[in-house]
Amino acid sequence: MSDQVVRIRVTKTGAGQRIDLPPGFALGGDEAILRRDGARFILEPVTRPSLLSVLDGMSDLDEAWPDVVDLPPEPVRI
Repeated sequence: MSDQVVRIRVTKTGAGQRIDLPPGFALGGDEAILRRDGARFILEPVTRPSLLSVLDGMSDLDEAWPDVVDLPPEPVRI
């Protein structure tokens, strides 16, 4: 856990409230998850899994693939 602690203002809006995060607390991306833990609010950035981690979590395909005939390319006139 980080030792950074700052006091911020909570601004009332039409239907809710808004906070401005100081520069040292900026989140990456444009989405976050907000959850409540007792009297605390926890704000976490939404992280997208990398393609490698998604592929690593997939099981191998158990299918027979047809043979592919590798034909030479057709001539091209430029």
